[in-house]
Amino acid sequence: MLGPNGAGKTTMLSMLATLLRIDAGSARIFGVDVHEEPHKVRQLIGLTGQYASVDEKLTARENLVLFARIHGQPRERARQTAGDLLDRFGLTDAADRTLEKFSGGMRRRLDLAASLISSPPLIFLDEPTTGLDPRTRGQMWDTIRDLIRQGSTILLTTQYLDEADQLADRIAVIDKGRKVAEGTSGELRASVGQSSLAVRLADPDDMDAAARAVAKVLGRPASRTPEAARLTVPMERADDAAEALIALRHGGISVQEVKVEEPTLDEVFLALTGAPATTDPDAPAKTSERIEQLEVSR
Repeated sequence: MLGPNGAGKTTMLSMLATLLRIDAGSARIFGVDVHEEPHKVRQLIGLTGQYASVDEKLTARENLVLFARIHGQPRERARQTAGDLLDRFGLTDAADRTLEKFSGGMRRRLDLAASLISSPPLIFLDEPTTGLDPRTRGQMWDTIRDLIRQGSTILLTTQYLDEADQLADRIAVIDKGRKVAEGTSGELRASVGQSSLAVRLADPDDMDAAARAVAKVLGRPASRTPEAARLTVPMERADDAAEALIALRHGGISVQEVKVEEPTLDEVFLALTGAPATTDPDAPAKTSERIEQLEVSR
């Protein structure tokens, strides 16, 4: 589930996980109604939220043993479960250190391990790599891929376009509390055009005028990379690039570099929502009022 800050991703996930009441519409997980049978839903899911649910005063092992005991496991089985998960997530060497000495990436891995204690068939991950450095983020991606290979079904929310591109079998784009598109990465790209025009300007001050000129010709908003004086916009046909360049020349805008390439998910999101990010601060609170029907099925 892809969307900018404030789009309603966490609110939606909280409703599916029975942490927030659904006050309109309905949702089912593996055929179980979330509103009518929340106790059954909780037996089917694991949840890793944006903020770690582990106790910083305890060691990694103590945290996992505690969670396993809460799930009803006897003491010896809880210790065995904790040991297995520590090994699976590469935390064995740090097992007996308190979380105060853990890095952000290690805490996220431990939090994910805790959500797997009951071996749920469905795992919710709410922006699992937010705030992680690139190396740790890559390690988390590898962990998620391993879970998928082992048969887990994962519903992951993210605001990172490249993360959705790397991990997702299917992507749903959510904006201001509504799903605006769904499909594979390739299908979403194809929905906004077969190619993308990338233009690097000679003068960064021409960015606004160039964006208006290109959007007028191609009928789609351009995404901007100001630090590189670069504009990109998806096109229906590669031949349309010539018309856009003529418009720039007529506007007296100099171009240093031109490329025609496959559209990125950045252009897809911009084309679908009309903006790179929502500016509505109340969007998460309004999501439950607008939710229509969400279903997670095998």
